[in-house]
Amino acid sequence: MSDPNPAPGDGLPRDDEARRDDAAPPHLDESVRRVGAAGKAGFRAAVDSGRALRQLFIADLALARSAFGRALAWVGVAIVFGASAWLLLMAAAIALLQAFGVSWLASIAVCALLSGVVAAIAAWRVSQFFDYTGLHATRRQLARLGIGDDDDDTDEALPTPPPERARE
Repeated sequence: MSDPNPAPGDGLPRDDEARRDDAAPPHLDESVRRVGAAGKAGFRAAVDSGRALRQLFIADLALARSAFGRALAWVGVAIVFGASAWLLLMAAAIALLQAFGVSWLASIAVCALLSGVVAAIAAWRVSQFFDYTGLHATRRQLARLGIGDDDDDTDEALPTPPPERARE
């Protein structure tokens, strides 16, 4: 811990010396120079922060671009192996149905029906998610501001009322 009352001559100002220094404000031109210097330093710091943010953004975009490419490659691998696993599963199901005495045609039809149901559910979900990409809320807000055309979200545009005749 430091001593609250330092001894004279240790380089620290005493309370009465600090009060004397604070009592005399600097001249106006010195105050303007200090404010200008502080403004320039603040501006330089803001520019440096902007440059650092720009470099971070560029590096982040490069990382995202690289990750997106790798993710697409792994999605391709997942699709290939997922499809082959599904085909093998359907072949096993057909063989199992055959073992239970179901005909080839019925076994294949059951597996085809199951595949069709899964594909229909997936297509329905995809259409719902693609509907979310329409930016409907943003388009409504832009239409309220008079920007853009929002014909897709309204059932029918209300007819504009006829202008009133000027009274004479």
